[in-house]
Amino acid sequence: MRPILKAGLLPLWRDRDTIQFGVDPRRAVALGGLGQAAAVISLLDGSRDRDGLIATAQAYGVSPPATDRVLGLLASAGVLDDFPARLHAALPDQLRARLAPELATASLAYADGDGGARTLARRRAAFVRVHGVGRTGACLASLLAASGVGHVTCTDPEPAGPADLAPAGLILADLGAPRQEGAARAIERAAPEVSTRDDGALPDLVVLTGPTLPDLAGGLLRDRVPHLALRAGEAIGVVGPLVRPGVSACLACVDRHKADGDPQWPKVLAQATFSRAQPQACDTVLAAMTAAVAAGQALAFIDRGGPAAGGSREPGTVNGTLELVLPGWQWRRRTWPPHPACGCGAFRAPAGTIRSSPCGTISM
Repeated sequence: MRPILKAGLLPLWRDRDTIQFGVDPRRAVALGGLGQAAAVISLLDGSRDRDGLIATAQAYGVSPPATDRVLGLLASAGVLDDFPARLHAALPDQLRARLAPELATASLAYADGDGGARTLARRRAAFVRVHGVGRTGACLASLLAASGVGHVTCTDPEPAGPADLAPAGLILADLGAPRQEGAARAIERAAPEVSTRDDGALPDLVVLTGPTLPDLAGGLLRDRVPHLALRAGEAIGVVGPLVRPGVSACLACVDRHKADGDPQWPKVLAQATFSRAQPQACDTVLAAMTAAVAAGQALAFIDRGGPAAGGSREPGTVNGTLELVLPGWQWRRRTWPPHPACGCGAFRAPAGTIRSSPCGTISM
């Protein structure tokens, strides 16, 4: 082990013997009674293994038992990492510097002791395909790439129009070209190392950014490909559900629940699938917020919710949607359990694999 203080937590002295790591009380930890052992703190830069650290601290007059106790307290408080030397050696300097905030955030958010290395490894190994890359989808794709996802492809042959342009997405030079090509260029600007080539392999996650044809959704269910829906229009952003085929509510489950409350919903849905209001009531900020929340849900799945992580932490859009209605600018969650009449198989999933609550329940 090469001990290093968690990145992203600022060391602050409360008094001569007490040091606090972090500012916000939800993250901050204070360690008091350090005395001369405070010298150990300045040595926690990841350049030494444990034995080397103890030996160096002894040269500063700190006894091995005192150094060992400081290390133990810091580790138990969750502010000590094992310096990810192998990861640092594998990344070019510029890429490592660019991804440093991703690593620091992952280490804090997931309380891993490896400096975020495992989380970044999951992202770099992940393949995400985005269907529909207008102003929301292209922004989402570039956010995923910039966050360390190693393979992001886009599917949308429609020509880019002025209303598709937005920060972090399509730009003026993309006008008239297929939107998927402009989105690939947006990804390259954000993260040149990310692969944008689609060889037809099954992705780890598919993101659907607009009305979805039944054949596409059905194919994803048959192939057991997890998929996340989002839409932004009518001054409303909706992210979810994130579908785990056969385990959580699918898109058809949500539509069946809506039809239970509105018998005309299937007719409305059929028309909306093949037509769209112009211009879309999705301003720049709404598009960016919807894309950012969707990217966060995708990363939550990749980081901890995917099969490699054992599904120990489910994203909030599993069996639910996150919804933003302007002008409130406040996200709320709506729960959509598997529908008993849907043939996706989720309703018959073993107890404990899904979270369900009454349809349409909205919580803060």
